[in-house]
Amino acid sequence: MENLAKYIQLIINKVIDYFYTPFQKFIPLETFRYAATGGFNTVLDITLFFICYNFILDKQIIDLQIVSISPHIAAFLIVFPITFFTGFLFAKYITFTSSAVRGRIQLIRYMLSVSGSIFLNYVFLKILVEFGGLWPTLAKIITTGIVVVYSYFVQKFYTFKTTGLATS
Repeated sequence: MENLAKYIQLIINKVIDYFYTPFQKFIPLETFRYAATGGFNTVLDITLFFICYNFILDKQIIDLQIVSISPHIAAFLIVFPITFFTGFLFAKYITFTSSAVRGRIQLIRYMLSVSGSIFLNYVFLKILVEFGGLWPTLAKIITTGIVVVYSYFVQKFYTFKTTGLATS
């Protein structure tokens, strides 16, 4: 199983690095890998959001007796665990591979940084859909753009920090 994981990691890196060549004078490889894996995870997130919102939830409010959840927030909550998992794996094994921070510490830090992403997703979806009147999928795309910038800096300088590490 470990050999399969290493092989998959190698293939993904080779594909990403192949497309990196024209950009190598402009951005570091780590940033390009983040953009590539983050881009894939973002497309996965928005696609799953669209499917959940339009087809699984059928744009209906979810009534849990105690609380009702709007369909765009419910779709976000359904999709989140999937893209959380894929995002962590991409960041750990493809993008920020030189980090000496232990895996479980990375996961804890990743959970903390993603908590900020959840908060931003919730706030911006609420504002853009319920107060701004935007179509939920368009609101999700705009929200994702904002959250990606936040996420990159938090992951680079906190979650998968590579300089001045305390590897407890």
